[in-house]
Amino acid sequence: MSALITQVREEFPFTLPEAQICAGKCVGCPKKLLELADTELSYWEVRLENNEQPLLGEITRLGKLCKNIRRGLVRNELVK
Repeated sequence: MSALITQVREEFPFTLPEAQICAGKCVGCPKKLLELADTELSYWEVRLENNEQPLLGEITRLGKLCKNIRRGLVRNELVK
């Protein structure tokens, strides 16, 4: 799970200013997609810090969510 979180944090443009996120093409709301991803990742980071072990289904769900968010970010040309 921590490897998945690290990979998503490195690939998604969380540090881009809002002006750049919302400046280009807008198919869906990339700002809301990034907020959703950040919320889920933060939730799991806290759970992992508390030594909670995720179930396989939870890892799969987070992976699927991030995959779908990535697809939206690609449509908005924020990720290649």
